[in-house]
Amino acid sequence: MDQVAKRRIVITGLGTMTPLGLGVTKTWEGLCQGRSGIGPITRFDASNYPVRIAGEVKDFNPGDFIPKKDIKKMDTFIHLAVAASQEAMDDAKLKITPENADRIGVYVGAGIGGLPAIEHYHKVLMERGPERVSPFFIPMVIINLASGQIAIRFGAKGPNSCAVTACATGNHCLGDGLRIIQRNEADAMIVGGAEAAICSTSIAGFAAAKALSRRNDEPERASRPFDKDRDGFVIGEGAGVLIIEELEHARRRGARIYAEVAGYAMNSDAYHITAPPDDGSGAITCMEQAIKDAQVAKSDIGYINAHATSTFADKIETAVIKQVFGEQAYSIPISSTKSMTGHLLGAAGGIEAVFTTLALYKGLLPPTINLDHADPECDLDYIPAKPREKSVKAAISNAFGFGGVNACLVLKRVDDAS
Repeated sequence: MDQVAKRRIVITGLGTMTPLGLGVTKTWEGLCQGRSGIGPITRFDASNYPVRIAGEVKDFNPGDFIPKKDIKKMDTFIHLAVAASQEAMDDAKLKITPENADRIGVYVGAGIGGLPAIEHYHKVLMERGPERVSPFFIPMVIINLASGQIAIRFGAKGPNSCAVTACATGNHCLGDGLRIIQRNEADAMIVGGAEAAICSTSIAGFAAAKALSRRNDEPERASRPFDKDRDGFVIGEGAGVLIIEELEHARRRGARIYAEVAGYAMNSDAYHITAPPDDGSGAITCMEQAIKDAQVAKSDIGYINAHATSTFADKIETAVIKQVFGEQAYSIPISSTKSMTGHLLGAAGGIEAVFTTLALYKGLLPPTINLDHADPECDLDYIPAKPREKSVKAAISNAFGFGGVNACLVLKRVDDAS
């Protein structure tokens, strides 16, 4: 894209539903307290499963956000997406009217989507017959119905789509929404990711792939990115949604501006269905391209929200950061907020973009917890245990997913925007 012609895009609204709490305020407080949202699975009886822990969203009542008649039309991942979108829209104070509806769109995805509903209605089909399957079953489980239901809720008639790219979904949705506004196809977009895949089928599948931590007796200590005793990620659920809009559009309506989405890049490892290459070449290229797209100096990058999931790949991401930044890598504060939320799969990029935005806006960098004994190959500054007060110009949020997909965002503080 022509660097000169790019429209500047800013973040004006934030919404989250996470294992740390309902809403941005509770989630951010938990994050800065270094509190874990991981606990025993309650969604189903996991007593006979090798993995019995997860990051569940607690005390969530879809009726607080969605009319009763519509709740049964949606799987939980859509409930969470709509709830986070409502918070983001309220935060942005963005009003959709007949005059601007065609210029406001939605791009909210998921990595897995309505697997719990598929699991449930397969059982209904087998035990009670086809006539007992809900007529809402199909729209409950289709991933783009998160964007569809959000658009219906707010009357957003602009571009509407979603990414479905495993753990990179949230970043891809934000980045693709960014490009839509830069192409002048919209003035504002509701973007992010949602996931609610804590069910017997997914836990069995991820456990069979040996991807999950089995630290069942210490759930709060199970997600431990960069630690030498890490043994897999902890699955989480939730949603992270942002309102992004063209800078002058935001200024004209007097919106509060959190940060600028300055750069974005995506690419593929073209290597393996679940693992990155040992040299991290795809991630290196992706980060380099995002920094170039942002038109910022590497020396301006003052924080990285790492993808780090508490798996072997944490050491590869560490090596990637060293390759991109050289000696500067040792002086850049880095954290993995997954140490507290678990890995929210398709929602991870959305909530971590929110966290990165708040780190820039508040000058407070969230910590990495459970980093008790650092892996010798993970030797950078991971902000252990406690948050750090630091004002930074720009930050990176990484997301790398199954299928070898990479997506990198560069966010920038905007001192002159509001």
